[in-house]
Amino acid sequence: MQRGKWNAITDVPGVKVGHVTLYDESGMGSACTGVTALLPHDRNLFEEKVPAASFVLNGFGKSVGLIQVEELGVIESPIMLSNTFSVGAVLEGTLQHMLAENPAIGDSTSSLNIVVGECNDSYLNSMRELKVRANHAIEAIRNAEEGPFEQGAVGAGKGMVCFGRKGGIGSSSRTVPNEGEEVLTVGVLTLTNFGRADECRIDEWLARNSTEIKSASRPLKISEEMEHEKPDGSIMIIVATDAPLNDRQLKRLAKRASIGLGRTGSTVHNGSGDIIIAFSNAYTIPHKSEDVTNNYTVLRDDAPIMNKLFKAAIEATEEAVYQSMIHAQTTVGRKGRVVERWLFDVESGAIQNK
Repeated sequence: MQRGKWNAITDVPGVKVGHVTLYDESGMGSACTGVTALLPHDRNLFEEKVPAASFVLNGFGKSVGLIQVEELGVIESPIMLSNTFSVGAVLEGTLQHMLAENPAIGDSTSSLNIVVGECNDSYLNSMRELKVRANHAIEAIRNAEEGPFEQGAVGAGKGMVCFGRKGGIGSSSRTVPNEGEEVLTVGVLTLTNFGRADECRIDEWLARNSTEIKSASRPLKISEEMEHEKPDGSIMIIVATDAPLNDRQLKRLAKRASIGLGRTGSTVHNGSGDIIIAFSNAYTIPHKSEDVTNNYTVLRDDAPIMNKLFKAAIEATEEAVYQSMIHAQTTVGRKGRVVERWLFDVESGAIQNK
């Protein structure tokens, strides 16, 4: 399917992404981590919530906020990503940001549901040192912008490992023609920290999809230390669209992202938290209204375009995983551990539109 202009989740109009990266430049790796913030639109998210859903493929994770997303079908805060032990600090910082933006929260109106996802970056990052603090979450939100953004070993992805090589933040998008001249978009952002080297199918994907980038990878020998010390890992997948879908339909879209993950070779290990969040910003749901009903136009389940949206989510998820590897750089982390990037003939990075 056709990629969007940036081949990123920010091809969905209004979506913004921002990072804060924390790294010990000495190479000793006491800090090799960060925060990534994703804003579903550029207005007040508490006052204008977006329909959303989550799908937990394997629940070995410590995310927060998904229970209420499941119950009410909306997201009302930035979607935040970081390492496992930093969920609390990121929650606090995001809360501070939202309270400053919305004086009514916790006073004259209800509480707030903040969504934070995580992966375990302890192989490269000294998670016990709790380097991520509340102010870093606020900074990541303020850094969020539309258009192209940095991928690979950046933000929440700084210390992540994917298929035994350097992973992190990856993104991709697909455009979906609708009736008339309307074009809808599905974008995906992944935080990759999963998989064994012998499972990865990136070479097959590059052979099918790119004449610009060819893998020059050599057989990877995983060190005994990585084999025994690295946790199984996890992946966070965020699916965004401007297609008018309700929360039930968004859960169906989220489930398709798991097929894209499977295409990469993932077998969803026992200790892997594989969590997908999907939202639409085609319309928003007001926090308060005098009306007792909400009236929105959404696509029919049997509309032909639904299958195209499903396919778009699958393709974009698969590519987003690989983009996290294509963009990543070899990284030295704690205890002097080195995780190499996958080797490519072209250093430029992203696969462009065809």
